[in-house]
Amino acid sequence: MVPMVDGAELREALERWFGFPTFRPSQEAIVRDVLGGRDVFALLPTGGGKSLCYQLPAVLTPGLTVVVSPLIALMKDQVDALDTAGVAATAVNSSLAWPEMRRRLDGLERGDYKLLYVAPERLTLPGFADDLERWGVARFVVDEAHCISEWGHDFRPEYRRIAPLRARFPAVPFCAFTATATARVRDDVVAQLGLRRPAIHVASFDRANLTYRVLHAPRTVEALVAWLRARPDDEAGIVYAGSRANTEKLADALSAAGVPALAYHAGLDAATRAQRQEAFIRDDARVMCATIAFGMGIDKSNVRFVVHWDVPRSLEGYYQETGRAGRDGLPAECAWFFAYGDIARVERFIAEKPEGEQAAAREQLERIKRYAYSNDCRRRELLAYFGETYPHEHCGGCDNCLQPRASFDATVDAQKLLSCVYRVREAHGYGVGITHVVDVLLGAKTEKIERWFHERLSTYGIGKDRDRRTWRHLADELLRLGLIAQDPERHNVVSLTEAGKRALVQRTPIEVRQAVAPVAVRRGRSAPAPVPGDEDYDRDLFAALRMLRREIAAERDVPPYVVFSDAVLRAMARDVPRTPAQLRAISGVGEKKLADFGARFLATIAENAG
Repeated sequence: MVPMVDGAELREALERWFGFPTFRPSQEAIVRDVLGGRDVFALLPTGGGKSLCYQLPAVLTPGLTVVVSPLIALMKDQVDALDTAGVAATAVNSSLAWPEMRRRLDGLERGDYKLLYVAPERLTLPGFADDLERWGVARFVVDEAHCISEWGHDFRPEYRRIAPLRARFPAVPFCAFTATATARVRDDVVAQLGLRRPAIHVASFDRANLTYRVLHAPRTVEALVAWLRARPDDEAGIVYAGSRANTEKLADALSAAGVPALAYHAGLDAATRAQRQEAFIRDDARVMCATIAFGMGIDKSNVRFVVHWDVPRSLEGYYQETGRAGRDGLPAECAWFFAYGDIARVERFIAEKPEGEQAAAREQLERIKRYAYSNDCRRRELLAYFGETYPHEHCGGCDNCLQPRASFDATVDAQKLLSCVYRVREAHGYGVGITHVVDVLLGAKTEKIERWFHERLSTYGIGKDRDRRTWRHLADELLRLGLIAQDPERHNVVSLTEAGKRALVQRTPIEVRQAVAPVAVRRGRSAPAPVPGDEDYDRDLFAALRMLRREIAAERDVPPYVVFSDAVLRAMARDVPRTPAQLRAISGVGEKKLADFGARFLATIAENAG
């Protein structure tokens, strides 16, 4: 604990060590509670600056702050960033060779470090608690604290090893930090860690710099390539896929199309995974096609887009995964390439789960479906899941708010499609998939239609006045409205629901939403589309500063964003500082970084500024 400091003193320390002139929302209140020696539970969204809330108190307090972190790569990122800022920090983990481990342990014995990062497994190693007592622990910080809760989306049993430290160190405060947790998970974290009358801080879940889109256009690799080509070439991002095979397929297709991409999944050996993660972190690879395990272990701030190729596991998981974009506060895009067939596949997987797990899984799927098909503000939907009410009707940062889709009367076409589903099922006995139904409507001459004599049906060819995409969209809308259903256990064959039968017999008026315009597939290169919310800055100077940043990062063997974030480089390219004082005035340029890098950045600005 330290004597209470006033706001001016705290801000002076914030600017000196981290280069920020002001705190972000909730940060100062959390810092004061940590400094006051209280147990703390703090929930700040990804990119909200939660690490600073315990790093700044560590700088200002005597003793060692022990940070429990889930992944070695995440520890390394944090230690690299602190070292670059001039804060003495280290990590002790299984990746270290013994000479390096001995060097760090000796430093801990001498009291050289302010922060120590460890994995939860290390806490129960024989003798480690004795070491901690000698090293003078000032506080324990549990990062990614939602991992301790079985109700969370990323439960890790090893996190349960943290709780016994409470009894061994009864006078030492415990602080839990996370970026995502429902009310149920928050309560469970507090209980599992035995937090005593904790100060609870729950910031807004809103990530105002993120734009959310659900793309209902045909999901093809060509559409993904077009979407990526419409973005600046210097932007990095993640494409999440639900299977190892899909990560490989997408990475190969993107690379063949000239978009540098790598695949990342648990089927790769550890060395390959580490090499590919490092390539992405250091901006050597533009796109990482990965399963959902990727991302938690990195602190890469300049991820400009996150794409979901398959159905997210849950709305909470979707929020966490999209939150890996735009951690530096700059605009970033979150796009889900939606396909209704994926929903049916998930339903099949749920049906194979133990009966006791099916109800919860179906509830999560229903929330995801509601989000995907919603015509309302997507930000409102996400925040509502976490119990937060968005104060505005429209956010201006999602597809439904930016390009609202009108509804129109589709009764005649809907009657044709419903009737065709009924006739095909009646003729065939148990029904077929929606693709075959559309073939019948279009009057196609396929092997199945000829084999089953479906050209004799009264509905054969009655939909020739519409194209395949129109009928496919209408089928998706009727699925959404509950007028037809797919059977996940019988190869997704479609049938009329009771509501669909009533609508067919009673000729009920049916309104559907307009389809999303398909993504145009561009064959050549052209100027990148502007990113919503981009500020005006010298892009050529920004490119030169990025090259310098990469050079310095290579010299120091750290990720480029550890030197300066994209937000700092853009500010330099916007304000064009010419003196050390002007450079120091830019948010994110602290004293240590100014001393270490200032002259080189000012020289690059002088050489490249217009």
